[in-house]
Amino acid sequence: MKHNDAKLADGLLEAIKAEREGQSFYQMAANCSEDSKAKEVFARLADEELDHMNFLMRQYESVLRSGQPSPSAELGTPVDLSGASPIFSDTLKTRIKDAHFEMSALSIGIRLEMDAMQFYKSQAEAVDSPEARSFYTGLAEWESGHYHALLRQQEELKEDYWSASGFSPF
Repeated sequence: MKHNDAKLADGLLEAIKAEREGQSFYQMAANCSEDSKAKEVFARLADEELDHMNFLMRQYESVLRSGQPSPSAELGTPVDLSGASPIFSDTLKTRIKDAHFEMSALSIGIRLEMDAMQFYKSQAEAVDSPEARSFYTGLAEWESGHYHALLRQQEELKEDYWSASGFSPF
């Protein structure tokens, strides 16, 4: 295997590991959240991370076989995370004082998505293959969508959570 192929394969392995960790986290969040909408959204995010992992595994196998990414491997369609409250139902606010798990899940998810977005951007810049650059850029944009949705949800709940929990200086 050539140096560039090995570098691409190593990056793909790291990405596969990160997607597996993201899938495990979102599945745990789906299982543990008391909010019905969050259970559904986190489960869908877990499914997306699994789809990303499978896509990356197909790319990895193709690079090992041929030295090139697979032209036939495709990513699915992102979850719609639009709106001011893309993760949680409006009823979460009624128990915001006790929503410690959900607020922690948002913070951890934000960090995971930011790390993934930055990793994919750096990989897109580091690879020689235009195909790999393209799918890494696509993955960075996809993770950016997750990141911004989680951040938007956190911002929407933060002041109520801080105030109800006695963290707010207001």
